[in-house]
Amino acid sequence: MHLVNKTFDELRIGQTESLRRLVTADDLYVFANVSGNYNPMHLPRHDGDGDGAVESVAPGMYIASLISAVLGTCLPGPGTLYRRQTLEFFDRVHAGEEIICTVTVTAKDEDGIVTLSTDITRADTGGLVLRGEAQVHAPTVKFDKDNVDVPRLVVERHRHFEALLEKAKPLPPLATAVVCPEEVKSLGGALLAAQESIITPILIGNPAKIKAAADELNEDISAFEIIEADHHSAGSIACKLVHDGKAAAVMKGHLHTDDLLRPMLDKQNGLRVGRRFTHVFVMDVPGMRHPVMVTDAAINIAPDLDTKVDIVQNAIDLAISIDSEEPLAAVLSAVETINPSIPSSIDAALLSKMAERGQITGGKVDGPLAMDNAVDIGAARTKGLSGDVAGHANILVVPNLDAGNMLAKQLAFISHAEGAGLVLGAKVPVILNSRSDSKMSRLASCAVAALHDARLNGLKAGDVK
Repeated sequence: MHLVNKTFDELRIGQTESLRRLVTADDLYVFANVSGNYNPMHLPRHDGDGDGAVESVAPGMYIASLISAVLGTCLPGPGTLYRRQTLEFFDRVHAGEEIICTVTVTAKDEDGIVTLSTDITRADTGGLVLRGEAQVHAPTVKFDKDNVDVPRLVVERHRHFEALLEKAKPLPPLATAVVCPEEVKSLGGALLAAQESIITPILIGNPAKIKAAADELNEDISAFEIIEADHHSAGSIACKLVHDGKAAAVMKGHLHTDDLLRPMLDKQNGLRVGRRFTHVFVMDVPGMRHPVMVTDAAINIAPDLDTKVDIVQNAIDLAISIDSEEPLAAVLSAVETINPSIPSSIDAALLSKMAERGQITGGKVDGPLAMDNAVDIGAARTKGLSGDVAGHANILVVPNLDAGNMLAKQLAFISHAEGAGLVLGAKVPVILNSRSDSKMSRLASCAVAALHDARLNGLKAGDVK
């Protein structure tokens, strides 16, 4: 940022400057953290006064702080120090509304004190929000510098998953066979999704253990069907429910992934429909402008080229289901050039060419790409990479399970992402949660499954329940 001030001698009565600002939900979260003001009236998604509606009122002192932004950066600018400020509020501002802050020089004193009127108005109507008066010590030394910057803040909230939940809620609840929800987290995730009307769970497992978990959660599960089964038969029962048309999704509970998937891979009674089973993490990474999908991080250990074709195609299909504007798949390797000594770079180039020839459809595929130039446009330009995918990828196709698992967990535990896990390639979506997954992850996994099922069956998110 280039900053230039106006010294006391340069100031003239009537000089004016304005700043235009869109108030966002992130602004409210940042102000709450910095100020310590956690009044629910000022927090997005909270009902602060008990009327059943979310207020998202911008705090008055946050709105007033925009005055100091104009004084400190524009008029008089760098070097300005406050002496006094009066404030009178006339209206409230909410997240999503745009305001204009205007300061005007009204007086200069011989002791270096400058008086300015300070008004904040609505950008759309011109309505007055705040009026006041500031007295400041104006700068006496000229300041004119470029590249004045501060560290960037990333608000750790999961707006992409919140958006997916809103899209899924209008859909009919997805009948879901929940396999062995015999402890608190696995049962709690299913019940939370049921409370949000995203799924209707059919609970398969040990009834006593399921009931004990429900008691620990203080939840009433009497409205849900419970089918008695042990860990060896529960997966097969889930498959039968799908074949009988009673379940449109399967959800992992408290059992090993192999025990869940083994009966689904059975050629006669399983859920195979042609493609290989592949796993996708849909990751909501704070600071990213879109969800990021990582595949395959849980099922295919060392996939060959044929398997990678299914991995990429399944991921593209899911991206379309969650309303990606355009699926952009980056096939990752250690480098962005083809190196015969690095097999993943060769597979990446072949997958890119196969997509170009129509053997992979629905999205754009490019590779090999390194992680940096797959997601960062600056890194892509530095390497001279062009095309739609480099720097903009929303699907990251990893070379093997090791790389995928490490990448997904790094995003979760270092970048504070939430991940929704799904197995694709089966007759119905398979929700695959980890024991360490949060409530948001489990809820988002159900939402992603519901959206995918809806697209496959021609439903729209606007369909009435």
